[in-house]
Amino acid sequence: MAAAVAAAGGEAAAAALAAAKKRAASRSWILFDAAGEERELDADKYAIMHRVDINARDLRILDPLLSYPSTILGRERAIVLNLEHIKAIVTSEEVLLRDPSDENVIPVVEELRRRLAPSSSAQHDGKDNLSGQHDAEAAEEDESPFEFRALEVTLEAICSFLDARTTELETNAYPALDDLTSKISSHNLDKVRKLKSGMTRLTARVQKVRDELEQLLDDDDDMADLYLSRKLAGASSPVSGSGGPNWFPASPTIGSKISRASRASAATIHGNENDVEELEMLLEAYFMQIDGTLNKLTTLREYIDDTEDYINIQVRFLVKCMCS
Repeated sequence: MAAAVAAAGGEAAAAALAAAKKRAASRSWILFDAAGEERELDADKYAIMHRVDINARDLRILDPLLSYPSTILGRERAIVLNLEHIKAIVTSEEVLLRDPSDENVIPVVEELRRRLAPSSSAQHDGKDNLSGQHDAEAAEEDESPFEFRALEVTLEAICSFLDARTTELETNAYPALDDLTSKISSHNLDKVRKLKSGMTRLTARVQKVRDELEQLLDDDDDMADLYLSRKLAGASSPVSGSGGPNWFPASPTIGSKISRASRASAATIHGNENDVEELEMLLEAYFMQIDGTLNKLTTLREYIDDTEDYINIQVRFLVKCMCS
């Protein structure tokens, strides 16, 4: 009987743990919208898929338990971003960011909060309200589309993160290599070996982000897929008809948000659908930054190779002296 009670207790504990995990998973997103509001999103994967109109395979890329390379995917109504620890879904008026309490994601949350907040001029109220409103609308028309502002935050965050990791590695590696050159010992050799392994792993991570940006820059069609506001405006124009499905049932203020997003990105939306210059400039800036980080790692690898060559020469010389 005691065994039965223990078994029942174990099953209950397992069920409670599973339920807790399910609740944690359902609240592992934070949402920022175009109105500057944010909230935790209590939704399972099916609700997320329906909300942003992506399939299960796209959402699986953002599963923190699975290992996928860095990816930027343009879908009909969303951009799926898997950039190391930054796992996000961007629409023309919302950003959903996974695992906001992760220590590496917290700075991204703070930057999204700062950069996506409405400008103070848009909230101006007083005797000059009409003038202030006009100025706010004029300022909005000079802004990039919402999805590009969100994309820029994530790209800036991942490029800065990887560059910081590279700087940390350089700070530790160069003195260790110099120590090894001065004194060949098992301790110094082991230290350099570990640093070299870390450099190899970091180089692969940086290379993946760089390759993804390069692939996007090489394909105008892929870049055009990221123009969500332009596609949304085209789909809702009189030419295209306005009887499309309500794909955002959870956003009661979608009409006003679409209007605001349309004004803020008027030049982009009403331009040539094949014009990707604005996004191209954005991607090129971060491609250059991540390429610079990769160059630092390449230089470090060459320094390590040179040090290894020097050590091998020294060892061969010592062996020769001992044998003669």
